[in-house]
Amino acid sequence: MRTEKKQQLAKLRHWRIRKKVCGTKDRPRMSVCFTNQHIYVQFIDDEAGRTLASVSTRGKATPDRDNLAANVAGAKAIGALAAKTALEKGIKTVVFDRGGMRYHWSPPKAGKDSKGSKGKNKGEKGKETAKPFYGKLAALANAAREAGLKF
Repeated sequence: MRTEKKQQLAKLRHWRIRKKVCGTKDRPRMSVCFTNQHIYVQFIDDEAGRTLASVSTRGKATPDRDNLAANVAGAKAIGALAAKTALEKGIKTVVFDRGGMRYHWSPPKAGKDSKGSKGKNKGEKGKETAKPFYGKLAALANAAREAGLKF
């Protein structure tokens, strides 16, 4: 698929989501943007057209910002920092705007017999103890939820 077509489809996905997601002062929109190098999170009041708070991997207030990138580890750190910043500003609940990106994760698989596990980490009685796999967007949202933000 051509690059122009991909960009056009991404823009259409974003517009389709934005028609349905709107932030207020009590429950602002948590907008997430990933570039190839950085992650940006904004809390936006759409009724007033104002940004209430923002966090990014480029911000001066971001600890260890030189080592953060637009990957799952960076998304977890920025998600926790975004939730902390929002809670300091008095924001407790948000509407999540994924910006047309895919929210993907896979739940842990059910345990297998010891014959079919092929050397994976095993818990009791030969069953696997698998962790769920999170993409960047899901990791950011999960870290924000664990830090106390509700959406």
